[in-house]
Amino acid sequence: MSVHETTAPACFGRGGGEPYDRALHTGGPLLLHEDATAGGEPGEARSVDVRRFLSRADRVERSLLASTQGSVLDVGCGPGRMVAEAHRRGRAALGVDVSPASVRVAEARGLSVHHGSVFGPVPSAGAWDVVLLLDGNVGIGGDPTQLLRRCRQIASPTGVLVVETSPQRHRYHRFTARVTSPSGHGSDAFPWAEVGADPLLEPAKDAGWSASREVRRRRRTFVVLAGRAP
Repeated sequence: MSVHETTAPACFGRGGGEPYDRALHTGGPLLLHEDATAGGEPGEARSVDVRRFLSRADRVERSLLASTQGSVLDVGCGPGRMVAEAHRRGRAALGVDVSPASVRVAEARGLSVHHGSVFGPVPSAGAWDVVLLLDGNVGIGGDPTQLLRRCRQIASPTGVLVVETSPQRHRYHRFTARVTSPSGHGSDAFPWAEVGADPLLEPAKDAGWSASREVRRRRRTFVVLAGRAP
């Protein structure tokens, strides 16, 4: 099932040579880097693990999901591996993604996805027990506080938010990014952010979340946030 709406501009990997959509057909590789044309320094490119997006949820992700209860909304779901894992566990789940190619792959797998931005209308907003921001998706929109606030709106009053943070614990960097492929295909520029576990806490608090616990597995760090009473 999918609900289609107009794709928002300036989103991860979109536009230009559509490198992200191409990588979903080939398995990658892709690189994420700061856009020097926007006045930033190119810096070191970070690898985007497209193969992981296309695979089943790994042991770390399965364990993380098993530690939660209830319905699951995966923001920036890609081809839908976490939606598939939730379905395997008999849980209601929906993915949200702006990439048409991601939505097509997820739909072909029989998964429930919503084609659109998390900042637009989201089915069952305010009722999701678990909201996921994995794979660096806390960077969506380039403003972590705004994104965390939006996640608070679409989660249930007692819901939790699971955020995968930067491997660099103290990193907080908002920037204009591009995604490129070794073959020379590049996306349009888009706003992005990278947030470590420590600097996540202040914008989370501002957005109405409180830290519940931290999970570190295989060089990946996840922070589980719980809603605070108003």
